Amino acid sequence: MPLVVTHKDDPNETRWYGSLFDFSKSKSLRVLADPPAAEVEKEVAKLRPDLIFSFYYRAMLPMSVLKHARLGAFNMHGSLLPKFRGRAPLNWAIVKGERETGVTLHEMVEKPDAGRIVDMQAVPIGPDDTAVPVFHRMTEATEAVLKRSLPALVKGTVQFKPNDLSSGSYFGRRRPEDGRIDWSKSAQEIHNLVRAVAPPFPGAFCDRFKVNRTQMTALSAGGKALGPYQDKGQWFAVCGDGKVLRLLEVQEKK
Repeated sequence: MPLVVTHKDDPNETRWYGSLFDFSKSKSLRVLADPPAAEVEKEVAKLRPDLIFSFYYRAMLPMSVLKHARLGAFNMHGSLLPKFRGRAPLNWAIVKGERETGVTLHEMVEKPDAGRIVDMQAVPIGPDDTAVPVFHRMTEATEAVLKRSLPALVKGTVQFKPNDLSSGSYFGRRRPEDGRIDWSKSAQEIHNLVRAVAPPFPGAFCDRFKVNRTQMTALSAGGKALGPYQDKGQWFAVCGDGKVLRLLEVQEKK
């Protein structure tokens, strides 16, 4: 019998995606919500599953759980491994100015995002894309990877590819405070930050307001001071590299 292990829906969290808990209940699947690790291990040991899959689960699954999957345990990670291992890979990819990311189905091992690769698929990141439209492309890529991979996973005939961690990168979790804008940085860096954390993520901000959308311009600073200014009712900002960023959508603090 399938078992779904997921998280409780937090009413204080900005949730812009469907509830896995509600979906699983509607399909009469057995669900454990935020169970202790010992309970997960006990239930999985009883089930003796063929396969375990993890999709954006917020905790590392220990080997004491993973070992019970007869044909293996696999995670779908939101990057092209070994790049952007760790937390918030999509947001980090945009922050760092990447022009593509993707999804990778990989074997779960003791270290995060370090197991052998089953399959992956790239998706583009446009110069003005925020995280949400890229996430939707990644969702479609996830479906494609699973459709390609499931037959071999079920048969136990997967041809694994190496996951060379020495050629990749690792990033930690992002906190709301990481959205603070440093106007001394380049216009491109600030534009990337705004795109990466735009709503429904916590958003980029400065002391005066939140900045939800920006646009690169060819305007000259013309001697203006570093930071935001208004011109004919529109907001702009002088950045550390002397370039001017247009602030298309701002929310002034009350």
